[in-house]
Amino acid sequence: MYAILDIETTGGKYNEEGITEIAIYKFDGHQIVDQFISLVNPEREIQPFVVKLTGINNGMLVNAPKFYEVAKRIIEITNDCIIVAHNAVFDSRILTTEFRRLGYTYEKQSVCTVELSKKLIPGLPSYKLGKLCRSLAIPVASRHRADGDAMATVQLFKLLLNKDIDKEIVKKSVKTIIPKKLAPKLQDVLDELPSKTGLFYIHNGTSILYIGKGKNIKKTVNQLFLRTSKKAKEIQNKLTSVTYEDTGNELIAKLKFAEQLKVNKPKYNFINKNNLNEVTFNNDNFLIVEKGRETGEKSVLLIENNEVKGFCYTDLNYQINNLDVLHSLISPMDNSILNRNIIKKYLQKNNVEKLIRF
Repeated sequence: MYAILDIETTGGKYNEEGITEIAIYKFDGHQIVDQFISLVNPEREIQPFVVKLTGINNGMLVNAPKFYEVAKRIIEITNDCIIVAHNAVFDSRILTTEFRRLGYTYEKQSVCTVELSKKLIPGLPSYKLGKLCRSLAIPVASRHRADGDAMATVQLFKLLLNKDIDKEIVKKSVKTIIPKKLAPKLQDVLDELPSKTGLFYIHNGTSILYIGKGKNIKKTVNQLFLRTSKKAKEIQNKLTSVTYEDTGNELIAKLKFAEQLKVNKPKYNFINKNNLNEVTFNNDNFLIVEKGRETGEKSVLLIENNEVKGFCYTDLNYQINNLDVLHSLISPMDNSILNRNIIKKYLQKNNVEKLIRF
């Protein structure tokens, strides 16, 4: 049984790409017996050249399922199958990387129709999917979209199976792509981290090398550990420990992140020095109430006289509704242009739990 697939991605740095669309046709050697086609929210920006190539843009993916929401279906449809793809090394790498980000080892045998075509149909001017299909009169609908390219690969694979009369070439072309595993030191660190929203601090002894933030601390650190850039490798090699700070929600994470970068100036963080525009809020006095760090707890950010005053955590409505009590609980925060911009953008992009004006 074969799972013939095609994946479209965001583009970007090696092993940092995200899936934007996937199509899988389960093929029994004669006909398609199952299929799965879906857009995927990659939770990162799509490179402009990819948007131009595929026609898939960020707006199309806002309401698409995230990878973890389609992962079970992908496992089901590819179970006991050999993966078939045009440039299978790429598609298999992308899949194993996405599953690794979820902490799941996805290991499959695969066949590449590029390699198979070169063996069974030698001498063609090009083995890129579009040109190869034109040479063989295979129709391709929706080029550079997952469903169209996957269906074209199905037709190509049928042709190749027919040409391989004894099926020896196909058998010899099957490879097992073993996903890269984290070094034991990194895996041990990862195992201790929570799947919570907040900050993480990468230490070398008493020095902080790098500070990061994410909706899911474990997932974000795992992605950093999978990167192969020079900076990422240096961080991985030098780290001695990773600590974290649970913030409960993204707004506090963003504000604390900006604060901690300013205080600690970590060696491996990029500090954006672009000038920001001064912002004012629509209301001089209000509270932003969001999720806290545990069930029943809320975070409260205080804006008073159009200035950022600070934030606190509370599990009592009385504290939220009593400004005098709230003042005593608040941890001060800079009324900086950066913090004001962070809050303004957050309010523009997110529906907060409560916005209380006073």
